[in-house]
Amino acid sequence: MSTYTDSETAYAVFGELFKILAADEQFTERMRAADLTVRLVHVKPDCVIHVAPGEVRFGDDAPEDAAITIKMSCDTAHRLWLGTLLMPAAVAMGKVRIKGKVAKVLELVPILQPAFDQYPHLVAAHGLTDGAAK
Repeated sequence: MSTYTDSETAYAVFGELFKILAADEQFTERMRAADLTVRLVHVKPDCVIHVAPGEVRFGDDAPEDAAITIKMSCDTAHRLWLGTLLMPAAVAMGKVRIKGKVAKVLELVPILQPAFDQYPHLVAAHGLTDGAAK
């Protein structure tokens, strides 16, 4: 059973997650210092998010260009944010596809730590079950 059954729910949870990050001054400064922008393309259901320093844009409003583009299913994203699937394993298994320079990806991972801390609370607040992690 999938954790995310529709795009509306995916946008609600992932959108809130990245809005929290974008409002965090330390996150924003680290993104700016690393000259990072990220385009997250989630599928099953579809959810596109563009993250730039201090800014989050969704769907058709999300620019195509970014320093890094990460494509995965919503269930894979769910498992990554919960920490039950590690990014290197997800990439090796083909569950995550990344476009962009490896150095930029390596800069991004530690910047995202606050998301790992927030995500379980957001999932619980939205009443989602952990179907994807089983």
